Amino acid sequence: MAMWQIATQMRFHRRHFVAALALFVVEVCIALFARDDFIRPYVGDVLVVPLMLHALATVMTVALWRLTIGVWLFAFAVEFAQYCKLVDALGLQDNRLAATVIGTSFSVEDLVAYSVGAGLAYWLGKRVERRPQ
Repeated sequence: MAMWQIATQMRFHRRHFVAALALFVVEVCIALFARDDFIRPYVGDVLVVPLMLHALATVMTVALWRLTIGVWLFAFAVEFAQYCKLVDALGLQDNRLAATVIGTSFSVEDLVAYSVGAGLAYWLGKRVERRPQ
């Protein structure tokens, strides 16, 4: 698909924006305040996929199922980068931002959380798109 075709498929979807913003606030609260063994590691990972989906759906006109699969594959790619120790390979192990964004430890539980998040993202996305703007 040519770049101009992608640009012509962009639009602003207010309901997806509100969903993305709400999920972002929840994720920030989890990062700042959750100090447990369930909410921070699992709920945060589940919610990151719907957050990315709604953020992208705010400005892109793409079939929801395609966007869901794309975000899910991206989340798996990031986890695979953790498995390959990408942060260390790039010499960024002392860069807190890079270590946080890319991550430093591979976990099968994260892959499960991303898969649950993809299902949740698709379900939420369908509900958001069914309502008229």
